[in-house]
Amino acid sequence: MRFQLLGPLSITDGRDVVVLPPAKPTSLLAALLVRPGEVVPTARLREAVWGEHQPATAKAALQSCVLRLRRLFAKYGIEDRAVVAVAGGYLLPADADSLDLLHFRRLTTEADGAGEAELPLLRTALGLWRGPLLTNVPSELVHRDEVPRLVEERLRALERVCEIQLARGRCREVLVDLWEATRAHPQHEGLTAQLMRALYRVGRQNEALAEFRRIRAHLRDELGVDPGSELRRLELAILRGDEPRGPAVETTAAMLTPAAPAAEDPAQEAPRLPHVPGFTGRTRESAVLVAHLSDPPGPGGPRLAVVSGGPGMGKTALALHTAHLVADRYPGGCFLLPMSRPDGTPRPADEAAAELRSVRPATAAGPCLVVLDDVVHPDQVRALLEPAGPGAVVVTSRMGLAALVATHGPAVVPLGTLAPPESGALLTAVLGEERVAAEPAAVHALAETCGHVPLALRIVGARLLTRPKTRLADYAGWLRRDLPARLALPDDPRMSVPLALDGALHRLPGPLAEAHLRLARLGGPLAAPAAAGALGVPETEAEEVLERLLDHGLLEEDQPGTFRMNPLFRAHALRRSGRTGALPQPVAAAVRRALPSGAA
Repeated sequence: MRFQLLGPLSITDGRDVVVLPPAKPTSLLAALLVRPGEVVPTARLREAVWGEHQPATAKAALQSCVLRLRRLFAKYGIEDRAVVAVAGGYLLPADADSLDLLHFRRLTTEADGAGEAELPLLRTALGLWRGPLLTNVPSELVHRDEVPRLVEERLRALERVCEIQLARGRCREVLVDLWEATRAHPQHEGLTAQLMRALYRVGRQNEALAEFRRIRAHLRDELGVDPGSELRRLELAILRGDEPRGPAVETTAAMLTPAAPAAEDPAQEAPRLPHVPGFTGRTRESAVLVAHLSDPPGPGGPRLAVVSGGPGMGKTALALHTAHLVADRYPGGCFLLPMSRPDGTPRPADEAAAELRSVRPATAAGPCLVVLDDVVHPDQVRALLEPAGPGAVVVTSRMGLAALVATHGPAVVPLGTLAPPESGALLTAVLGEERVAAEPAAVHALAETCGHVPLALRIVGARLLTRPKTRLADYAGWLRRDLPARLALPDDPRMSVPLALDGALHRLPGPLAEAHLRLARLGGPLAAPAAAGALGVPETEAEEVLERLLDHGLLEEDQPGTFRMNPLFRAHALRRSGRTGALPQPVAAAVRRALPSGAA
């Protein structure tokens, strides 16, 4: 016979189960079993059975209750598990074969450090639990002091199971357990963090952020506190589009990261291409890329697409989002290959090609898709376009890469700022419909202040989400008083509009960067005559400067010959320019000499 404590208190012979009635002997048995093999003091047993209102003859009454319990054991043929009277109390001997609680603890101990056997051992242990604990035990002490401790043991095992699943990329499989656990334990931050990570990794960013808002409201209402630092960091990581912190899937910015194929051994599953949770807008551009990449590669080489645009326009996000949409057509995997170093200098083409060759043989099972991120020069791409190479290549670049377009005829997807409805949708996805609906005019003002630049909008969303009481209109006014310096997150240099624009100017030849700063002083549309006057050069050279700035993503073209500078880029340039002396006359020639051959 075996005692079952992990559910209603019951006795079983392995076939039949007898659930004990809610009576005093049941409370006594529970108080002994939650401390198996330990001496439980008589005072504690009396409180477990009678609570604060104990009979006048409590000692005799406890002895009578022990006698009734022994008769119960005799009824079910378990006299060998007799209650033992010792000095100061009673104890009930038990082991893993006679008590499910000890069986559970033995399995969790064996699972620790068991490698591949850890997950099945923990699942077996959790399978011993049969619902809410001790619902048939009418003891306030047991439910107040003992049940929470036992529940915590189960939650630790469940958290570990979920962590293993997340580490193996089984995010969808773990969602059911985490939904159930977080609803049963709404203030458990560890389980909520796991649920947020799982939702994030399957592309459900809005729901992940909603979980943070749920637990924050619950903790404030019930305990008057805010979530801990882990959850707050995780919320910010999700807002930025980063992989959440934790021991699950890891990626490094300089490493090639395979995406699609699942390894035969899930424990050895390779890191996956980063997801872009909550991807918003770019519907037409996504459709163009998906249609182009869904066709099989031709005999002359891979399918090629170029996604170009200025700093902060979401080029990498669109490329990764599209790669996930078409990943099933590339059984050889999807890979992200950074083509620039952290300081903005280009990686040599042969280095990037060697890295791609080194990783593909381990995973290749058909054509693969490669995202070449932040390309600076067409030659970086050409070395990877051999017929035996990838099935498809998506290039992201701040340059137009016209020479590559001319020679290889890729699908070209230029990215400008978001349309106003798309900007509103992005802010709504981050802040929630209720907050946005309360201040629609302020949402429009925020989008205008951000120049409809996706990076700026995400930074604003992240800051506002950590300031739930701040009015959107007040925040928009605060931003405008020091633009764009306030469009940055202090704990992550990647999320900074000033640094992104500084990096863009750093990549320009000196004369071209100076021209950009000078042109920012001109309001309204930019055309060759006005630019020539501002730069002190002939109109033909001024037009070439404008074309170069357009190619670097720092200007947008409304119609041939007429350009405009994003108000956010203009604010940054004006802040940087200060007092600038006269620009040398041969600016266009200097720009031509500074640019790499074929970059136009």
